[in-house]
Amino acid sequence: MKKLLAVALGVLTAIGGFVDIGDLVTSAQVGSRFGLSLALVTVVGVIGISVFSEMSGRVVAVSGRPAFDVIRERLGARLGLLNLAGSVAVTLLTFIAEIGGMALALELATSVHYLLWVPVFAVMVWIVLWRAKFQLLENAFGLLGLALLVFTVALWQLGPDWSDLGAQVVSFTVPENETWVTTAYYTVALFGAAMTPYAVLFFSSGGVEDAWTAKDLRTMRLNVLIGFPLGGVLSLSIAACAAVVLGPLGVRVEHLGQVGMPVATALGTLGVVIALIGFFAATFGAACETGLSVGYSVAQYFGWTWGKRPRPREAARFHTVILLASLLAPLVLVTTIDPITVTEFSVVFSAVAIPLTYFPILVVANDRGYMGEHTNGRLANTLGSVYLVLVTIAAVAGLPLLFITQMGVQ
Repeated sequence: MKKLLAVALGVLTAIGGFVDIGDLVTSAQVGSRFGLSLALVTVVGVIGISVFSEMSGRVVAVSGRPAFDVIRERLGARLGLLNLAGSVAVTLLTFIAEIGGMALALELATSVHYLLWVPVFAVMVWIVLWRAKFQLLENAFGLLGLALLVFTVALWQLGPDWSDLGAQVVSFTVPENETWVTTAYYTVALFGAAMTPYAVLFFSSGGVEDAWTAKDLRTMRLNVLIGFPLGGVLSLSIAACAAVVLGPLGVRVEHLGQVGMPVATALGTLGVVIALIGFFAATFGAACETGLSVGYSVAQYFGWTWGKRPRPREAARFHTVILLASLLAPLVLVTTIDPITVTEFSVVFSAVAIPLTYFPILVVANDRGYMGEHTNGRLANTLGSVYLVLVTIAAVAGLPLLFITQMGVQ
């Protein structure tokens, strides 16, 4: 059991980073419209987030300091502030989307309008982040989020033509009713959903919360090698279910209820109940993850006391930032802005902000002053450099594609 719980941080980070409201919707949208022709984008994203999470986790285990703390010192106050602004903006946008996602999930279960749930969940998240221990967060929500494996079971139960799905993965073709520009937009969106910057920052801060040292490098790598690929499997399962059930019907996913339709088709009411539990756990876990990440980033930049180990009174400014984020989220959502729209913006802006986070991590992981004998090896540097090129391309292309395609409509 201890070995199982040792990887709970990776599971929570993967579910919060991979299968939050952004990925639930984006994966289903892509699956219904493109089949599995973009599945390799998710695979590439899994490898990339694993590479940089391992670097950030290694920085924590060796130096005892989270990635953002070291980034500010290494880059200086001005560049660090630019990194902070980009990171907080994207993470806060994602936090708002997660609060809306929880409300949408409970609307499906109760038929009560989601706007009535928004302030309730904002308060709930704040109370949990204020009072709950970090280990409870990573264990409870990480494990409950595994309910989303119901999509993997549903895919098996649907009995698809596996050879056809495999052919879609390697086809690299654009469906007749789609354009290359729209395909490029969803490629960037998938990539951004997979490599969300806050996931790396949360993972490194979580390593400090769990008091990792150089002796815990193996545990850290188990978190990476088990947690993030698991998140990728869940994302691909959601996309494949949508491709099998929704694609032939010409359904374009526009709300959370449509994401669960393949599970209802394959497994009936019980499957839907399990899927709803997974939706709620994933979005609640992601809300906790993003809410903490906002506080982590600001507090680490300014050198404040932070984290779940100190009493709230001792980390008052850290908790104040989280409180302000929890107040802002319902204020934005009660304007009746569509949470799915917020979600789509968040995944694209994630792609835009990725270089601001990942380049400094690569620099720090190569600095012998911090890392000693644990600096990057040749493989880590090669992969890190390749991914920096990819994330820069995605960052440059993200916003133009967002406006040209009108968020994937055209």
